[in-house]
Amino acid sequence: MASAGRPTLVSALLIFLYWLTACTNTPPIPQDIDLFQRVTVNTVLVDGHRMAYVDLGTGPPVMLIHGFGGSMWQWEHQQIALSAQHRVITVDLLGSGLSDKPEINYSPTHLINFFRSFMEAIGVQKAALIGNSMGAGLAIGMALTYPEHVTKLVLIAGFPSDLRNKIASPKYKTFINYRPPVWLANLGNFFAGRWATKSMLSEVVYNQDLLTPAVIERSYWNRSQPGFLQPLYSMLNHFDEWETIYAVRLHEIRQPTLILWGEEDKVLPIAVGHELHKTIPGSTFQEIAQTGHIPQWEKPSVVNPIILQFLAEQ
Repeated sequence: MASAGRPTLVSALLIFLYWLTACTNTPPIPQDIDLFQRVTVNTVLVDGHRMAYVDLGTGPPVMLIHGFGGSMWQWEHQQIALSAQHRVITVDLLGSGLSDKPEINYSPTHLINFFRSFMEAIGVQKAALIGNSMGAGLAIGMALTYPEHVTKLVLIAGFPSDLRNKIASPKYKTFINYRPPVWLANLGNFFAGRWATKSMLSEVVYNQDLLTPAVIERSYWNRSQPGFLQPLYSMLNHFDEWETIYAVRLHEIRQPTLILWGEEDKVLPIAVGHELHKTIPGSTFQEIAQTGHIPQWEKPSVVNPIILQFLAEQ
């Protein structure tokens, strides 16, 4: 009888230990982080919440905004390249990466207003915003809500109207429409973490050779941060607000806009990018060959010169 009960006891202990880890609040933010190279991590308090960001270079401000479930590592190949001519600020958004993950409603409107407060806190009056996927959606929201604070837009793989129906990836569709309870997803991440991490990265990266053990470990570490899933669930619960408040106004964008799209994007196919290009007046569109949903990370040697040329245009 004792041996029959041991697996249950061990499982219960593992669940309890994971619960303790998942419920840890306000973990320390490291002073530096290994991205493409080791860079210093800055922190600032915004509305009572700690925000982590990297701040490099001088010149006209450029802000790099990561996508859903991501962090500042998605811009590791842009920070140095762009900072030669610009002040480059790479932020872990509220609820992501090294930044605080309070239990709040992560609606698009709240995230946009919070981002504006972040800009004020670090002394940025106006900036060019470069966003990937959900980060592009936030950049669009900023351009529509606070146009006087946005000089230019670079939108990489996002965000269109009717977004829910345009996502092509079966894995992302399942997570959006049939996601398990947070506690069960946390438990699954604990037991199948690195495998699940690689599986999700395989959906956004075209060149699978880039998914080295070090890259997977870094992304897994990000997914293992206490409170990682709750903000993502909250964002998805407010999905429709994007459509009713912001997507219907895409045609109102007046800032110079560059749209970049990976030709092999499994999440939002390139046809979605062409549609977004037609919707935003005067926008420029460029396909990036042999890349997926984060082309700036897969092909920085191609993407960086395009961005720099666009930023330099008057």
